[in-house]
Amino acid sequence: MATGEQLRVGIIMGSDSDLKVMRHAGRALRTLGMEYGIHYEDRVISAHRTPHLMAEYAATAAERGLRLIIAGAGGSAALPGMVASETALPVLGVSITDNPDVMNRALGSMIGMPEGKPLAVFQGPAGAFNAGLFAGRVLMATDPGMRAAYEAYELNELLSPVLGKDVSLRELGAEAYLNQPPATT
Repeated sequence: MATGEQLRVGIIMGSDSDLKVMRHAGRALRTLGMEYGIHYEDRVISAHRTPHLMAEYAATAAERGLRLIIAGAGGSAALPGMVASETALPVLGVSITDNPDVMNRALGSMIGMPEGKPLAVFQGPAGAFNAGLFAGRVLMATDPGMRAAYEAYELNELLSPVLGKDVSLRELGAEAYLNQPPATT
């Protein structure tokens, strides 16, 4: 990633307690080479407690250089949907809870957005990380550096470990593979 690039991703949440999950979106962006404070920002902006700030944040996001927003929400999950209603930028909603039940208010309200207000939906810590990776995929459509970073991530973090395990399994056989001492890091 070239130095001096503009802020491109906003990560927002309704409460600082959501940071335990939302930090994984930033971790994914850093994995792709995006630096905090230069390429992305974290903010606490509540749809209920600071609605005017939320509307202003979303309405001015594009002119401030953002290309997309990752919005996390638990409870009533108003933040991602409200942000999506205030901007034409892609908004990625993250349900803070891991509960996959559609009766989960956060998840249910995000997947039930009305026609005309699209919102990509992710869930829990893994979903927050995937939202960060999805942001990288959106950005790589116009950024060759991001494409290279994403491809390197897939090679180093996904493909190579699986290929290594496959080679080891074929060499050792199932029983010996399972009886190996745990790997130390």
